[in-house]
Amino acid sequence: MAKGLKQMRDQMRTIDLIIETRDARIPLSSINMEFERLVGSKARLIVYNKADLAPVDIQLNVQEEMAKRQQRAIFTDANKKVSHILDIAVDIAKRDPVKYPQFSIMVVGMPNVGKSSLINALRRTGVNRGKAASTGAKPGVTRAVSSKIRVFDKPPIYLLDTPGVMMPHIPDTMTAIKVALTGM
Repeated sequence: MAKGLKQMRDQMRTIDLIIETRDARIPLSSINMEFERLVGSKARLIVYNKADLAPVDIQLNVQEEMAKRQQRAIFTDANKKVSHILDIAVDIAKRDPVKYPQFSIMVVGMPNVGKSSLINALRRTGVNRGKAASTGAKPGVTRAVSSKIRVFDKPPIYLLDTPGVMMPHIPDTMTAIKVALTGM
């Protein structure tokens, strides 16, 4: 995981937007503070994946709290339509075509939150092409930062898949149990 974080830091200068993927079933437990340091001042979109498995009242509470912090959070299911996420990226890329001639997005998150599934869904939606990122039911399928994956043509938008990065230490027992129960 340290290798994955280093690869992400090395790529950061070429990235325009970070999509931090979290698990909607455990919205607080799937936050990795390592990403706060990694992202810094880059634009960030927080996507709570697997929303079909999370109670609606939890989703509403999280969205209210994120709005208070002036952070953008979206609940989605990567196995279904994700065009709203792509629309946000396209809007940002179109704001300044000189600054963003090729818009790059890095997808980060803890293991098994659905980063690669989200990338595949965005690719299906944006360029109507098949799977580009390997997925699996177990954590650790993605082992290194991928090469750029095209997900939209005009403006050109590319994604980077990254390995899941777990917190080095989970001090709270309940958080550790939640993370273990969801298969992270």
